[in-house]
Amino acid sequence: MANSAAETAIGAVVLIAATGFLYYAANAVGVGNSTDSYTVKASFRSVQGVSLGTDVRLAGVKIGTVTALDLNPTSFRAETAMAVEKGIVLPDDSSVVIASEGLLGGNFVEIVPGGSEFNLEDGGELLDTQGSVSLISLLLKFVSGSSE
Repeated sequence: MANSAAETAIGAVVLIAATGFLYYAANAVGVGNSTDSYTVKASFRSVQGVSLGTDVRLAGVKIGTVTALDLNPTSFRAETAMAVEKGIVLPDDSSVVIASEGLLGGNFVEIVPGGSEFNLEDGGELLDTQGSVSLISLLLKFVSGSSE
């Protein structure tokens, strides 16, 4: 009987630890957050390194996530949809850049606010975009001495 009680206690501890990990993971990806958001769209030449759930940042602070990535078959550009927190009001002439966290870090989407007095509506599109830059292609250009 003592063996059965020890096994039950260890099982309970394992279940509590698993629940804690699931709670932490849900909060880390924003599943449990019920914040209202609106959608902003942008079209990029390249979204290399960006995937669903990638952070959208403004001044280094996370304000949303990437919610959709699609290829436009006529323009061959990557169409991106981003969910931005309702409290963040973006001017309609803002620009959006795919930036890197460092040499070994991942990519994120950075919004640089413009100076327009008009704001983006839900479903609005950011027209000034800069796609991701491949670090490997830059290194190859540097090593080969190419100026293209």
